[in-house]
Amino acid sequence: MRDRIDAYFATLGSLGLRTEATDETGRRLGLDEAFGWFIDAARSAHESGGKLMFVGNGGSAAIASHMAVDYSKNGGLRSLAFNDGAMLTCLSNDLGYENSFATPVSLYGKPGDILVAISSSGRSPNILGSVEAARAVGCRVVTLSGFGAANPLRRTGDLNLYVANDQYGFVEITHLSLLHAMLDLAMGWTAVDVEAVV
Repeated sequence: MRDRIDAYFATLGSLGLRTEATDETGRRLGLDEAFGWFIDAARSAHESGGKLMFVGNGGSAAIASHMAVDYSKNGGLRSLAFNDGAMLTCLSNDLGYENSFATPVSLYGKPGDILVAISSSGRSPNILGSVEAARAVGCRVVTLSGFGAANPLRRTGDLNLYVANDQYGFVEITHLSLLHAMLDLAMGWTAVDVEAVV
């Protein structure tokens, strides 16, 4: 069992550093360039009166809610997630689940806002629909996906972060880690912080 535990955490620990980042043209970016772009874009959106909008299904919805809170409270950046149960069930029932995020993005999104679209498979119709809605109202888009390298979400963002793994747990935890890392680094985290605890 110990060998399996070690292998599990070795795999998990490597995925963040092996994340593939691309821009809207598909050009590969280093993680430093990708993180820098996101941090600058988030600050710029906030300073111009804009916000971050996070969307995801299931575990990715939990990440969306978690990050909206942390980016607001800890990062001082206007952020929200469209995971209210009444809204989701109403829009899904009345307009179809594929529109469950596109509708609120259309209503609340403004030019210069940033949509953070999270989908492990990169194939969820309602997440893809939210990206189309964001583009229609002039938002920038950041995507986080996994599973197949050819997933359609991966080609839709100004910044795309792809985790090359096909297991939900690994992909979801890595997405959460990437979003946390960008916020923590923007807030000034350094390796010295770790040394103080050890």
